[in-house]
Amino acid sequence: MKNEKLTQDEYDALSEVKRGNKGERVSACVGRNTKRLAGLKLFTIERNGRILLSEKGEQVLFLRRCVLAMRALASNPASVLEADVAMFLGKKSHITALPEGGYCLSDKGREALADMELRGI
Repeated sequence: MKNEKLTQDEYDALSEVKRGNKGERVSACVGRNTKRLAGLKLFTIERNGRILLSEKGEQVLFLRRCVLAMRALASNPASVLEADVAMFLGKKSHITALPEGGYCLSDKGREALADMELRGI
C-alpha cells in the first residue's frame, strides 16, 4: 500500500458510493475524489457512468471501522462495537471480551494502536 493514505473526504466518498447513488449524478464529494479513488482501484466506473465499490474499497472501509472502534475503546472502554468488527478484532487478538460484557483492548491492540498513531494513520 504505497501512498494509499486517504483523507476524511475520500473516506466519505467511499461511504457514499457504498450506500449507492440516489439520482443520476454523483455528489460533489464523490466527484472531487473519483480520479484518485478509481486509480487506487477502490471503486470502478461502469460504461454507463455508474460507480461501484470494489472489493478492495470494501476492505478499506471495514479496516477504517476497525481502527475507529479500537480508538473508541481506548478512550471509552464502555464503547459498543458492531458485531463484525468485534469478531474480527477478537480473532486478531486486538480486543478481549470482559466477563461483565463489553470489550477492552489487549496488549497487542494497544501496540497496534500506538503504531498507527506513530505512522499517522
